[in-house]
Amino acid sequence: MRLNTLKPGKGAKPAGKRLGRGHSAGQGKTSGRGVKGQRARSGGYHKVGFEGGQVPIQRRLPKIGFVSRQGKLSAEVRVHELAKFEGQTVDLDALKNAGIVAKPAKKAKVISSGTLAVAVKLVGIAVTPGARKIIEAAGGSID
Repeated sequence: MRLNTLKPGKGAKPAGKRLGRGHSAGQGKTSGRGVKGQRARSGGYHKVGFEGGQVPIQRRLPKIGFVSRQGKLSAEVRVHELAKFEGQTVDLDALKNAGIVAKPAKKAKVISSGTLAVAVKLVGIAVTPGARKIIEAAGGSID
């Protein structure tokens, strides 16, 4: 195989319409551009979404949705991720240093996901009721 012999597979690139080759070819006279107007001219151009001066659809429709910035400042920690801190005190800085919580986070909450076999002491971290049961059953405590 040589680079100068490569070509696309059969049917991968259909032949383009032969514009302006007469009425019988199906694209004669105006070559599919209609009659007059900016789009009929060579070099005719307007921005994407331009509707001839009419208020475009992206401005007619209402804006919807909202993305809260709080999501970047709070983090969730799963119970089974606390197993790294066997017998240690766990606070937000410890979670950040271990790479469990992102650096910009200002608060964290432990959710009940998985199991915990080691005792840990949580300080200054929120805990769901289900996670509290799992942590306390493993011999841990929450401040």
